This record gives sequence, C-alpha cells and structure tokens, in this order.
Amino acid sequence: MKPARFVLLSLAIIFTLIFPPSPAPANALFEIKIPLEIGGEARAELPDGRVFALGKVTGLPTATRWPGYTASKWAAPGTVAASAVNAVHLTVSVEKEAGRTLSVLPGHTVAPAAGDRAYVTLDVPAGTSFFGGWAPPVGTKVMVDRPDGSRSALNERGLPSPGDVLVFLVEEDARPYIIDVENRPGGRVIGWYDSGPRVLARVIRPVRGVGRFGGTEFQGTGRIRANHSGVIDISTAPRGVVGGFQFLPFLHSKSKEMGGAWQATQWLIVGSETTRPLPGTAPLFLGNLLPGSQLRDSLWDMWSTYGRKPLVLCRIDGGPFVKLPEAGGKQDLALAGVTHLRIYSPFTKEPQGR
Repeated sequence: MKPARFVLLSLAIIFTLIFPPSPAPANALFEIKIPLEIGGEARAELPDGRVFALGKVTGLPTATRWPGYTASKWAAPGTVAASAVNAVHLTVSVEKEAGRTLSVLPGHTVAPAAGDRAYVTLDVPAGTSFFGGWAPPVGTKVMVDRPDGSRSALNERGLPSPGDVLVFLVEEDARPYIIDVENRPGGRVIGWYDSGPRVLARVIRPVRGVGRFGGTEFQGTGRIRANHSGVIDISTAPRGVVGGFQFLPFLHSKSKEMGGAWQATQWLIVGSETTRPLPGTAPLFLGNLLPGSQLRDSLWDMWSTYGRKPLVLCRIDGGPFVKLPEAGGKQDLALAGVTHLRIYSPFTKEPQGR
C-alpha cells in the first residue's frame, strides 16, 4: 500500500473511532431517496440494506409555493405536510402564518395544492409506490443530501438544487391500532392502544353524505385517500370513481378554505378534548395514517404489504362493523345510517399476543 493511501486510511479509521456514525433510531422503518435529476431512480432503503425501486424522476421543481394550502402551516418546517394517493406535500418553512411548500407528484394526475413549477414528478401511477404502500406519513423528516456529501434539513436552504437528493426518514411511532368514532354530536373519537383506550377528540358535527373530493378516484372504497395536518380524506367509491368524505379539526373547519363545511353533510368535524388545537397532532393529523398499498404494491414482507394498508369500516344503525357503503359523486345522505366508524392504523409487524 502506498504511504499516502495508508495515511488516509489510518485517519479515516481514527475519525470513525472518535466520531462513530449515529445509530438508526429504534423506530426507523426505512429511508426514501429521490434524486433531483431527470431519469434518476427513487428508491426505498431498509436498515438491513435491501433496496426497492420507486420510479424514475421525470420533472424537477424550479420554485416553491407560497402561500401554500391552509393546513401546510400546521406542519413543522422540513417535514411531510400531506400524504396522499395523488401528492406528497412538504412544508419547507412557515412564513407570515402561511406554509411554503414543495411537492412530489405521480405521473398523469393533477394536484391543485402543489402549485405551478413547485413539484418533483415520478413516473408511477397515483395510489402506488411512493403514493401508496411506501408513502411517508405526515411529520416525516425530510433531509437534503448535497453532491459534496453534506446533509441538511430541507428547511435550512430553501429550494433544493438539481443534483441534490431528497431523503425521507420514515419512522413508525407508537400509535393506536384502532380509532373508533361515534358518529353523533358529542360522540367520542377513541384510540385503542396496547395500554388501553384513550379519548382523542369529540365529534361536533357528524358526517351524513359523500362528495366529489379530488383524488378519491385513485383509491378504493373504505381506504385513506389523504392525510394531512388538517384532514383525513376517506374514499367511498372504487378506484376510477370520485367519492368520499373528510374528517376536519374544528380549527380548520373555520378557515376560509373550508367555508362550506358547516353547511354541507360531507364533513365530520371534531374538536379537541384539551386546550391544545387538533391540527398537526397525532394520531389523527400526524405520524399515523397514509394511503397504503394497493394494486401491485409489494413491500418487504407479508406483514408490511398487507398491514401498511389502513382500512375504514362502519356500523349502520348500531349493527356490526361492515364495509363502508359504496357511494360516488355527491350524495348528501349516503351515510345517513352510519352510527360508528372504525379506522385501522397501518402496521408492519405481526401483532403480539398477550
């Protein structure tokens, strides 16, 4: 070995001993890397070294969007603000009480909240891959890897440059395995944890109908279309048909963007059990729900493929839990008989018996 190379190798070993690499967090699930170069391959990397391709980059952003959609201000800067079948939105910063956003979109779809020129595009169908089974939940930290080998938080330097890599640090935090909703004024929203039930919120206005929410055509009946820091959007129609309803926290229901929620039947409005407002809080509007796997999505094992796939059931007139009624378009009383809703949180491991 040449002396110069021996010296460099020795210095590298010494540096590693003094400054060992930080271990992955105990709840780390995988990382998603999206290179900002046309033709670059997006991929998911598991802690054990396995890599899964998530599509090719077909378009790059030349701007960020400000002001972003209302709820983007309730996401922490440098994190995923929305996870949906037709878009993943990131909050870069919050300025003058409005979010500045950057988005990732699938091919052949429209997401008005993305803004002009403020998005990366991937050549995968909506509702699959990065927008399906591999979707990062709201609150996922987003980093930027630079060509010089440095890494920084997305919010530190604004719009990433061509040649940079967006890195999503996907984790699986503690969450309820089931969320039950009593669909009546004053009804409880209950999270069922290993330690027991916990009241998460109260129903202020129950849902009674379904509406034409964009993006539901890319999801199946009884599945999560989108989750962001101010909404849970649930599809009530099969893939290819528009139809669904939304959960809204009280604070967001009073925003200009949601002005019609109190007059229509398509929104279920919930209020906080504490003095802390609900937007941007777990497990309803942070760190839990996501579109989930569908169609050809296959994750790293059986439990991840079928478990990372939130489902929504209901009880009609107090009966047993059944699938949601299939209803598309705008139908003001399509869910009039629904007395309870149940959302199954995504999971990636075999449930542990007691």
